[in-house]
Amino acid sequence: MALQYYAERQILVLPQNIKKTTINRNKMQRSVYIMAQKHGNLSINSENIFPIIKKWLYSDHDIFVRELISNGCDAITKLRKLSSMGEFELPEDYKEKIEVVVDANEKTMKFIDTGLGMTADEIEEYITQIAFSGATEFLEKYKDKTDQDQIIGHFGLGFYSAFMVADKVTIDSLSYKEGALPVHWECDGGTEYDIEDGTREQIGTQITLFLNEDSLMFANESKVEEVIQKYCSFMPVEIFLTDANKEQEFETIDESELTEEDVVVEHIHEDAKTEEKENENGEKETVEVSPAKDLVKINKRPVSLSDTHPLWMKHPNDCTDEEYRAFYHKVFSDFKEPLFWIHLNMDYPFNLKGILYFPQINSEYDSIEGTIKLYNSQVFIADNIKEVIPEFLMLLKGVIDCPDLPLNVSRSALQNDGFVKKISDYISKKVADKLTGMCKTDRETYEKYWDDISPFIKFGYIKDQKFGEKIKDYILFKNMDQKYLTLSDLAPVPADEKEKTTIYYITDEVQQSQYINMFKEQGLDAVILKHNIDSAFISQLEQQSQNLAFKRIDADVEGALKEDSDEDLTDITTALTELFRKTLGKENLDVHVDKLKNEDVSAVITLSEESRRMQDMMKMYGMAGMDPSMFGGAESLTLNANNQLVQYLFEHGDAENTPIICEQLYDLAVLSNKQLPADQMTKFIARSNKIMQMLTK
Repeated sequence: MALQYYAERQILVLPQNIKKTTINRNKMQRSVYIMAQKHGNLSINSENIFPIIKKWLYSDHDIFVRELISNGCDAITKLRKLSSMGEFELPEDYKEKIEVVVDANEKTMKFIDTGLGMTADEIEEYITQIAFSGATEFLEKYKDKTDQDQIIGHFGLGFYSAFMVADKVTIDSLSYKEGALPVHWECDGGTEYDIEDGTREQIGTQITLFLNEDSLMFANESKVEEVIQKYCSFMPVEIFLTDANKEQEFETIDESELTEEDVVVEHIHEDAKTEEKENENGEKETVEVSPAKDLVKINKRPVSLSDTHPLWMKHPNDCTDEEYRAFYHKVFSDFKEPLFWIHLNMDYPFNLKGILYFPQINSEYDSIEGTIKLYNSQVFIADNIKEVIPEFLMLLKGVIDCPDLPLNVSRSALQNDGFVKKISDYISKKVADKLTGMCKTDRETYEKYWDDISPFIKFGYIKDQKFGEKIKDYILFKNMDQKYLTLSDLAPVPADEKEKTTIYYITDEVQQSQYINMFKEQGLDAVILKHNIDSAFISQLEQQSQNLAFKRIDADVEGALKEDSDEDLTDITTALTELFRKTLGKENLDVHVDKLKNEDVSAVITLSEESRRMQDMMKMYGMAGMDPSMFGGAESLTLNANNQLVQYLFEHGDAENTPIICEQLYDLAVLSNKQLPADQMTKFIARSNKIMQMLTK
């Protein structure tokens, strides 16, 4: 190596080809040593490695912006730490910042940081010696792969993401170390590089990308701003974006607000403004409406694209409700207010901070797919990484920041180990604690939120056993009177463990209104379960509680709606079964005749709970055209022997209007259970008109 620097001993080892010179470094004259130009080869085992890097390093090519800005941020953080340790004294005018400069004319991007910089030795160690392990095996194993997550995860290649978009990359750096000289390094994407004396006078590093023809969009300011906002909007260092070809913009400020960093273009004095007004006595007088002002026109101040102190990094006690809501709107672009939030703040046994929001769901048609953004030391990694975030919480919106995550070097996938599972379990526990605590101490608020949060909780009950155990007693069910009940309210533990408790439920309050009215008349109750997840949820509850059974309100009439009677209904059943099968052309129609408690109800359609769930499953898996009866039952028509219309059909089976009454009665029964098919609905409407015409004669 041309220059070897031993920081511990403050000794310079000078080969013969190094000469002494002086440069202006941090506004001070410093004696440094100039090295001779050097040409070398990157330490890799295959010349085909760069095409592979360009093609497969990351799934998204724009991620190179994150990698290069992250490297600059790391360099600044290290210099700050060295300063706090007393190993380096920062200049008085030092400012931590990263500048990104785009130049469409030159087809370049520059990433400039004020970090600790690099010596020639460090560039050769960290840049030119690509840390591959078994590169030949790597090439052979992945030459036909396109799954980026499989390829990256074991090699330190963040800097080389630049070659995905650049034909040539240069580095200009000046180390903070005493006597270090500026270094210039460049590589055209092959296996060779050149390193020589540089000209940089400020401590830090500038990386210049000479963009290839396919990546010229990254010389566009708007495009790069979009990428920075995506990956780097919460970095702990200010990030500034400049378009080299953009005309200088200006702004005018009060002279009292002027700072040393402002570039003054013009001083402006505005005289006081007056108006002639009438006073209380009706006399006219001159009144000052605007005082004199001393203003300054300055070059427009740069605005950082990063929020260096995001809300999740603060202590919960230091955050207001307004800040939580504003952060939610900004990050997730959701105009609706979040219901509530959980602020995670843990330092031991691992470092984890974050905020989880429970969003509003206005209707069952709203998407409940959430977004949990994962950060590592304020650097965006990805959305919804399932290894860290419990699956059911991906329905929420929020941010999680965990510097201790065992990420691979592409920062886009996680190593699978027990540590990650502990983080996931911790997040799940904190959510359960928040919800159960709210139910115990603020039941009224908990009930107010329930309709919105129930899909999240039910999904969690299904997917996470530990979460389910914690939350089971705090799951609410809304009954027909809009009252919220717990499972223990609905189904107290029976004395006989073999005895089953049946809970009736409603999925559509309009469609099933006839059944609801029949239940209310008999003083019976049912709960409302109309979300898509409820079917899987009640199945899980039944598996966990063997003495529990759920039945939809239209599943049967046994016990709930049927009148106790020993009367023999064989004759009427036989006659009406034959009549309805013949009239409707349904030879296999299942017909029952029972005495229902409500005499005004002529007929109802019932479908056993098992058959209906099987039908729902068939629809879910695209098998709606199959015959549900092959899975153990079909719908049944139950006729009410107490109803006068049913009695008329029994007594006048051969009457002229009997067929039209049978058809209308059947369709009405179906309508109270489900929607009629299009052709059947057309016939129903035509028949209804005909019946009304008959009534006018």
